[in-house]
Amino acid sequence: MASTDRNLNRRGVLASLAAGVGNLALSSPSAIAQSSGRSSKRYRSFRPGELWLDTAGKPIQAHGGSIIEVDGTFYWYGENKEFTDGSNGIWTWGVRAYTSRDLYNWDDLGLIIKPDIDDQFSPLSPYKALLDRPHIIYDSNARRYICWIKVMNRPVTHQTRTVLVADTIKGPWRIVKTAIRPLDLDAGDFDVVVDPRSRKGYMYFQHPNTDIVCADLTPDLTDFAGPFSKHFPTAGPPATREAPAFFTRGENHYLVTSGMSGYFPNPSEVAVAKTYHGPWQVLGDLHPQDESRTSFDSQIASVFKHPHKRDLYIALADRWTAGLSPAMFESARRGFAKLSLPKRQPLTPDEIKGVLAADMYKLGTSAARYIWLPITFEGERPVIRWRSEWSLDEFS
Repeated sequence: MASTDRNLNRRGVLASLAAGVGNLALSSPSAIAQSSGRSSKRYRSFRPGELWLDTAGKPIQAHGGSIIEVDGTFYWYGENKEFTDGSNGIWTWGVRAYTSRDLYNWDDLGLIIKPDIDDQFSPLSPYKALLDRPHIIYDSNARRYICWIKVMNRPVTHQTRTVLVADTIKGPWRIVKTAIRPLDLDAGDFDVVVDPRSRKGYMYFQHPNTDIVCADLTPDLTDFAGPFSKHFPTAGPPATREAPAFFTRGENHYLVTSGMSGYFPNPSEVAVAKTYHGPWQVLGDLHPQDESRTSFDSQIASVFKHPHKRDLYIALADRWTAGLSPAMFESARRGFAKLSLPKRQPLTPDEIKGVLAADMYKLGTSAARYIWLPITFEGERPVIRWRSEWSLDEFS
């Protein structure tokens, strides 16, 4: 990893990137696919794992993303990784958003939350701070939007939260709170939910290397109220649960999590409860037919309930390792499988190379792809099956 001091001295390069002409992007898929005007390609279905272009013909950059509907328009937002090539020190270049009416074809809104290239101590600094997993909720009482983001500072010694607010989903967004340590705990990946009836807010977050915490939010949804509960205790990685994604179906609350192996995929797990604080019953792997035990080479970021389909839930996942060759991916898969065993086995030289190649700080995640798949239900158990292509027309 490049040193922080050397990265911060690249302000001229950063300014160029902000203007969209930075040399750092020249080898990324987003640069290769640049085109002027609107793309002639129109999508009529989802094709998980294939390169997904916006309506201008550029690769979509909304990783670790979520969807929110506002006045009949869908907004897909997430981490902008267009400059993250694994070698230049850029983790995330702000939060990008797209709009669509059909969920297939997306118009680029640009950066709704921009990186701060002037203040190295800002939680939005693209070098000093590692911005992850933005989550936007709507406060119907104050009639404003609230965005929570996870921030890891370099060197990574702790993980905090930053809160921004805006009157519209497009912004302008302003920071209202920084350096929040939830309940005075270190806090990793998270999800935020607002109960549609009580309007009470909750956050599920990973307490690193131990468990998942459910914490009540304050009435204004910008801080922690105090009450919390802990769930899914483990002895540590890779069994530790992270990347919580919450959704409800009927009276059931579901929580999807992944194991902890950086950006390399592992088996997802789904649990069900009747209340936000549990108790939770673990139902098992959400992808039971995936023999590779990698969740179809993806990590679920969020689950979107289609508001105009009776029972359609879409798992929005990232294929972070799309930049690895098939041979390197297989070596990494075998290596991580051994590391997951109760009694670890020695790794071969190829497996060591694969594990090192999948290092989350070295992966060129600008090449990451999206895996959107429908969730079906066997009784009350959610299941995801592989579909190389599918469409909304299949659902009433």
